Formats: sequence, structure tokens, C-alpha cells
Amino acid sequence: MNEHGLVVRDLTVSYNRVPALHHLSFEVGCGRCVALMGPNGAGKSTLLKALAGLLRRETGTVRFHGREVRGVPEDFAYLPQRENVDWDFPATVRGLVEMGRYVRVGWWRRFGREDERAVQNAMVAMELEGLEERQISALSGGQQQRAFLARSLAQEAHVFLLDEPFSGLDQPSQDKLRGMLRQLREAGKLVMVSHHDLATVEQLFDDVLFLNGELIAWGPVREVFKPEWIERTYSRRAFSGPEEGHRHG
Repeated sequence: MNEHGLVVRDLTVSYNRVPALHHLSFEVGCGRCVALMGPNGAGKSTLLKALAGLLRRETGTVRFHGREVRGVPEDFAYLPQRENVDWDFPATVRGLVEMGRYVRVGWWRRFGREDERAVQNAMVAMELEGLEERQISALSGGQQQRAFLARSLAQEAHVFLLDEPFSGLDQPSQDKLRGMLRQLREAGKLVMVSHHDLATVEQLFDDVLFLNGELIAWGPVREVFKPEWIERTYSRRAFSGPEEGHRHG
């Protein structure tokens, strides 16, 4: 068992008693960028939300750095799909980033110097200087994603759970986001990304986790990102058999 990363055992998540994820088990270390791959409805978003404590686990355990994760963990930050965000909500960039700090310190405690410093450092790291008082609805798609990443940095998260972060971004914004994700990985964070573009997996990710309701395969990209696993993931029906997800490496 990896005591310096994320360990998931026998995870099942259901909607109205119908399993969306069925008995997943895998583990991954920190300082890695992981692609969650699978067809629409495969359970990628469900897995991210379950790890973030936003969905109830029917079965299974989640451990991080050797400790069991329960409820909404402070160390985990979830970034939803942009289409699921109410961009008309009246919040400035600074206000959004400060929300991440409240996750860490509590909603009723007054900000101190350390909190202000964490918020400012997060905005600098995500290159948001000069946009602090801009409404989030007025930002470009790439700036919006960076604002959410800054919120997670202010939270001092160690696990970043990103749901289709590249969707709808132009090429320059995608390139900048790639750079930001590399920085997080190099800082020792664990980054898990729901991703759909097969052509960019080898450029962006260290590990890949193939899902289709159940775990198909997982491990380093150089070992698992192979035609046989891609075909099996995107052609089979969920829960087609009792075989467990395959681990390479």
C-alpha cells in the first residue's frame, strides 16, 4: 500500500441504487498527473466527486498519506466542469480564491495575515495579478480555470480533482493550463484529470486510469496507454464481467 499517496479500495457509488462505479481499487503516488479516461457515462465525474466527498460511497475506503478520508477532506480540491458553474454568481476573483481559504480555516473565523498571504500567493502563482477585482463572469475561459486553481492553492490542497478542465479553451489557454498542471505536479501535488482527448495523453500525463463503470486498467502511461486497453475501454459495456481492473508496472 502506498502510504505517500492516494489508495482507493473497493469503491462503489450508486445513483438511485444503480451503480455508476463498481468496486474500484487503485493507488497512485503524489507528484503525479493522472488522466481519467473513458466514454461518456463511464463514471469519471462520479469518481472525482466521490473522492472530494460530494457523493456518498456505497462501499469502499479512500486513504491519503495512510489516513482514511471521510466527509469533505481539506486536502482535496474539486474543480467542476465549467458548464456546471454559475458564472453569473456575483463574485470577484479575489472572492473566489478566498473561498478556498475558508475551507481550511472555517467560514466564521476572521482572516489573518497568513490567510491574506496564502490568497495573494495563490493568485500570483496562477498569474492573476491585476484581475483581483474582476467579476468571474468577465474572465476568459482560461482565466476562470486559473482562478479555480488559485482557490485550490489558497486551500493548501494536496490533491487536485479536475473535471474536463481543457473543455472549451482555446489553444493558448490550453497551453497555459498545461504549464500550470506541470507546476503542481513538480510541487509534489497529486493531480487527477477527467480527460477525453486521446491525442494529448502522452504529452500531459504520468499515469492513466481507464474507466467504464468499472476499472479497466491503470498504471504509467508508457505501459497502459495501449491500443488494447483503449479499445477495451471504449467498446465494452459497463459491468460486462467480474474481472478486476488490470494493473501494469
